[in-house]
Amino acid sequence: MKISVCIPTYNGEKYIKAQLESILVQLKPEDEVIISDDSSTDNTIEVIKLFADQRIKLFTNNKFKSPKFNLENALSKATGDIFFLADQDDIWEKDKIFTLKEHLKSHTLVYSNASMFFNDNLDHITPFLKKNKTQNLLQAIFNNSCVGATIAFKKELLQWALPFPKNIPMHDSWLYCMAAIYGSTFYEEKSLIYYRRHDNNASFSGEKSKNPFWLKVMMRLNLIISLIRRAAR
Repeated sequence: MKISVCIPTYNGEKYIKAQLESILVQLKPEDEVIISDDSSTDNTIEVIKLFADQRIKLFTNNKFKSPKFNLENALSKATGDIFFLADQDDIWEKDKIFTLKEHLKSHTLVYSNASMFFNDNLDHITPFLKKNKTQNLLQAIFNNSCVGATIAFKKELLQWALPFPKNIPMHDSWLYCMAAIYGSTFYEEKSLIYYRRHDNNASFSGEKSKNPFWLKVMMRLNLIISLIRRAAR
């Protein structure tokens, strides 16, 4: 089973080296890391190229201005049987791939707990998700606990999930909902990534959302509408 690790990058020169090191050591020669870069203005591309690893496939000069659609581009370029999602600034536990691959024998999409740390301070790590964060479709729509950076899924999910609708809040809740509708999901309580929080994170995961109430309502409504339209496709 070939593995594709998909990473959307944008100005990640400070953290991408540590993340790739934690990923590549777990991959076999036939696996791949698909990186879609959203026109970084720092040295992200140069740092990635220094690895000189044939498993890394880098796609540059994209202008999505969106981590969601930047990831979609990476997914569309991947050729694996199993897909792992990764952020540019986290660090994977050494048994992440092995553990989630085992669960994928019985499920369409799996996701795990995470340990959260701030900036570079690995001496102060706190739990990210609480235990027993298994959720159903309704919970995923209104209070999603499935974090994109912890997700792995079978290739078959893409036939329902792609293309991403324009108005969905983020890719993690969308992918979870598609798996819940068309397949099955599983939550691994063990923390399998160190989830880095810093001033330039693209999402509010692990923190209280600063979005106003009306926007939260609109985002969930857009997700519901997108799910209905996809089901009628």
